[in-house]
Amino acid sequence: MEGGARVGSGGLELPPGDEGHEGNSTEVPPGAVSLARPMDAGAGSIGPELDWDADAWREVRTRAQRAGRAYIWLNLVEQRLRAVVAAVLRPVYEPVHGDDWVVAAAGPAGQEWVQRAVAVREVSRRKGYLLDPADDNVLSFLTLPQLRELMVQHWPCFEPYFDDRRDVELALDELEVTRNVVSRNRALSEAVLNQAERASARLLEMLGAGGDVPSARRLPVDAVEDLVGDRYADVVAVHPDRVRLLRQFPAEDIFGGARRLDAIGIGLNLLVQNFSGRRLVRLAESGCRVRLLFLNPASSAVKRRERELGIKRGELGRAVEMNILHMRRVRSRLRDPGAFEIHVYDETPRCTAYLVDADGADGIAVVQHHLRRARGMEAPVLVLRNGNRLVKPGEVEEGGLFPTYREEFEQMWVDSRPVS
Repeated sequence: MEGGARVGSGGLELPPGDEGHEGNSTEVPPGAVSLARPMDAGAGSIGPELDWDADAWREVRTRAQRAGRAYIWLNLVEQRLRAVVAAVLRPVYEPVHGDDWVVAAAGPAGQEWVQRAVAVREVSRRKGYLLDPADDNVLSFLTLPQLRELMVQHWPCFEPYFDDRRDVELALDELEVTRNVVSRNRALSEAVLNQAERASARLLEMLGAGGDVPSARRLPVDAVEDLVGDRYADVVAVHPDRVRLLRQFPAEDIFGGARRLDAIGIGLNLLVQNFSGRRLVRLAESGCRVRLLFLNPASSAVKRRERELGIKRGELGRAVEMNILHMRRVRSRLRDPGAFEIHVYDETPRCTAYLVDADGADGIAVVQHHLRRARGMEAPVLVLRNGNRLVKPGEVEEGGLFPTYREEFEQMWVDSRPVS
């Protein structure tokens, strides 16, 4: 049948329709919903790129790491502020209002957000989100801005515990930017993260969080180190070489303000060449006791080291001798030369170590091991913190590297000879 359907042994074969027929019409009937057809997966197809390349993965990991650090700080501040609010306001409102003391403390001005917290608490109860019974209260569902609002509303109650209300509010203002970014999973810059860490440490100190508050001392203790530091003994930083160390950790930050400085190495260039003699004089005059242990420039160990590095004979020895002479000039300008000791040793040099305030809880050490073909400027650098800070009373320090290098220095010092 010409122009009609043909019936064959395989079934019914329909002719192709023209552009005006319903099957091929591009017009959408009124009320119909147009569905996008999936794109062909052929070689010539154009579609969205769903894969992340290496740069994209690196970027999102960086974002996640920064957000993670910021979240830990914000969490610490929020928990501490919640405890402070409870300690101050609960005795005022709970005797009259019982378990509803937070609602009463919020007052008419805070009815909207406190009722929202009550509703979230009820939903969490029903769905089993309250894993700790201690969190089954309205206060645990208040956010940082709401806790701040309670403090501001009742400032006369908090005033006896704080020196300056403005300092507290400014620190909370600095944290609000970070809190907003982290809560919405947006990009957090390094500058804002550093600002948030400083503000959090300052705020925790103002809120009286005790002696374990991370602070901005010579090498700031951050919240992440407090949580996972035991995984890495007392190593808090590793740098590929001394250049990168000084870029992030200048010599002034390492040695400035030291009460005690012990150093062992070959030429001690990190100290001698990056910390001026005038600054060393002021440091010693302020009460810092210094012990410097150089490799004897006339020893056979210097000659072996020169051969390892492939430098001219006598070159390293002259450099060490110049550093020793420079330190002698510094010592000669002191009122108490006995507080600035210079020794030399003749053994094979195994490492260079600068121990700052090694007898204190905030002591640090900068350590480099001598590699056969790498000068001191090129060798990897470890930064250690005195592990005693993390040890609780009655516990024994375990796994720290700091005492190892401190003991190495003391043993070498006993066997060394003074420089007149």
